Formats: sequence, structure tokens, C-alpha cells
Amino acid sequence: MNHMSTAIPPVVTLESVVIAHGLPYPANYELALELEEIVKRGGAEPRTLGIVEGKLVAGMTADQIRRFATLSDVHKISRRNLGLAQARGWHGATSVASSIWITRACGFHVFATGGIGGVHRGDGFDVSADLTELARTPVLVVCAGAKSILNLPATLEFLETWGVPVVGLGTDELPGFFYRATGLAVDARCDTPAEVAELWRAQCAMPDATGMLLTVPIPAAAEMDREEVEEVVARALAEAADLRSASVTPFLLRRIHELTGARSVAANQALLRNNARVAAAIAVELAQA
Repeated sequence: MNHMSTAIPPVVTLESVVIAHGLPYPANYELALELEEIVKRGGAEPRTLGIVEGKLVAGMTADQIRRFATLSDVHKISRRNLGLAQARGWHGATSVASSIWITRACGFHVFATGGIGGVHRGDGFDVSADLTELARTPVLVVCAGAKSILNLPATLEFLETWGVPVVGLGTDELPGFFYRATGLAVDARCDTPAEVAELWRAQCAMPDATGMLLTVPIPAAAEMDREEVEEVVARALAEAADLRSASVTPFLLRRIHELTGARSVAANQALLRNNARVAAAIAVELAQA
């Protein structure tokens, strides 16, 4: 059965967690609008996702984005609390998992983010909902790999077990978010957006198709030193030893930013911009089918 419609709108969806729980204002607001502009320049239509007063929105207005960038009561929404957010009338910023679900529910195919969640270091049972959502929802997720704080080999193993193909754009290795290569092999390499689109069409033609992860190395000019990142992550992990579950990742990311100064923030923004460009090019290719 072919799940791919003949006419696919060239749409790229974008998450809103980076707006509400990422950078401070006004940098968060400015980056969100910049990512949308990058997608537009690439010939695609940006749709920033969010939950506004309990209503799913696939295409937030500039005013709604500004509100998310300035309000202090915007909840972080994953798959598990999507219904709760709607029932309670919350403002909700979408994570990768909830963004994947909303993207598919709206009939779109391409979602761009920074890095996905995965299997946490030291606890194989602490697995991000991003992975399970990829395993059950056919969306093409464009990212710079899984976040550097994670157990990357275990994350790849999880995706393999659950049938999610991991593809590298211009690389045979999984990118490490802040750095370009990890030494871990991806399932396939593509060198052009057209090749990625071809793979995605084949993926969608399969019954019960899963999502697909397209990993894009951070631009070389913004890459951080791998050894330095690993040292900082190890230090942050030691400080987070008493934390559990959802509180771990925000703490680790905050400490990495504190320990590396502005460099990790600049790297994060650079890969977000790059991923938006790539996602737009793929969305345009898919629309031409």
C-alpha cells in the first residue's frame, strides 16, 4: 500500500520548545522567525507547531511565537501529554515527539529540528519518546544527530531494533550534534536532497512505515572539538547523578552551555539554521514528484 499522496505540499514543520524553553528573549523569538525565513527562501512553507490555549496550531503567527518567547507558563509537550494540554487549555511548546505526531496528523512529511533525544548514558531504560514516536509515525526528521549527552551507540541500536532507518547527508557516520562525526555508521548515505526524497518515497510505500532519521553534520565552521565536548558532558553527568528522568536533559544542556560559554549556543543555532535549509530543499523535491 502506498501511503504517499501524489501531491505533497512543500511544507517543513518546526518545533516550538526551542522558543519557550531554549534561548532567552529576544534571541528565541528572532531565531524562530529566522528559521521560518530560511525555509521560505528554500522554496518551502514553514509551519511552526504549538498548542495555543489548548488548540493544536500548525503554523503559529508571529504574535503567537512572541507570546511563547516571553511567557513563563508555556508547558513542554511530548506525546504523552498532548491530550492533557488540549483538555486543560494550556499553552504548549512541542518537543520532537509531539512535533512528529502533529506533523503526520496534519498530513505533512518533513520536520526539522536540532537534535533528537535517545537512550541516556548509564540508564538503558531511560529512553526518549522521540525514538518510539519515530518507530510508529512516518515522518522524515531532519536533525544533526542525537544530542551529545546521550548514549549514541545504544540510541542507534534502539532505532535499528524498531525499524527506523538512519541516513547521513554527505556522511557515512552519525553526526554527534556539536561535532560532525562519531565513528558510528549510518544505514545509508545520500549526497543530495533528491536522493533523500527518493528514499523517503520508498519508505512511505511500505505498509506500516516508520519514520526516517536524516542526520546532517553541523557546518564545519561551527563544529566544536569532540574531546572538549566529551569532557564537559562527563562533568555535567557527574553533577546530575542524583537527578532522574525528565529533569536530567534540561540540567545537562544548561550546564554544557554554562561550561562552554557562548560557543555551544552558537553551534546549536548554526545547526538549526542548516537543518532548516536542508529540510526545505527536501520538501521541494518531494513536492515535485
